Amino acid sequence: MKPVEVCTLWAVLMVVGLVVPGTRGIWLDVPSSGTKCVSEELHSKVVVLADYFVVGDEHHINNSNVPTISVKVTSPYGNNLHHQENVTHGQFAFTTTESGNYLACFWTDNSHHGGGSVSVGIDWKTGIAAKDWDSVARKEKIEGLELELQKLEGAVEAIHENLIYLKDREAEMREVSEKTNARVAWFSIMSLGVCTVVSTSQLLYLKRYFQKKKLI
Repeated sequence: MKPVEVCTLWAVLMVVGLVVPGTRGIWLDVPSSGTKCVSEELHSKVVVLADYFVVGDEHHINNSNVPTISVKVTSPYGNNLHHQENVTHGQFAFTTTESGNYLACFWTDNSHHGGGSVSVGIDWKTGIAAKDWDSVARKEKIEGLELELQKLEGAVEAIHENLIYLKDREAEMREVSEKTNARVAWFSIMSLGVCTVVSTSQLLYLKRYFQKKKLI
């Protein structure tokens, strides 16, 4: 491959890396009382992989001085995808079956009497970023630019899927907007009709009343 082609390939890879958000490093300060949550809107058939740990237990070493936390991950329709209690670190992985906001909530263990918040680190990966490329490379015996090209192909597929998802969501929102506008229009017409009927009835009533009293 020519040097110019190599530079072009790396430039495209950098652009794709910016366009396709797949990895999120998050730090949360979980209060001593209450819950702290993080969410992400995903469409269906997306692989999600996340590691979480209490700061002080980054290397997953059992340390009695490190406070424990509880974790619960739910789908947009409230299905429980992951639930752990009294842990200092953990991992959850699943493939989405519903489109919408996926919620991961953290709270401290009741035995934590430090009085302050607990810092939690989360390494959240979705889509192509959650794929084990080392296993792919070993299985298919590829490396270097060939592996990067395969990553690029996966990124392009992810972009295409996201565009289709956004197009479908836009169509759904447009349909909802059109239905809402139609209902508002019919409600306005009905309100105008009711007002017209009531006003006419009042005029007829007043006319008969004044005629009865011989005022007109």
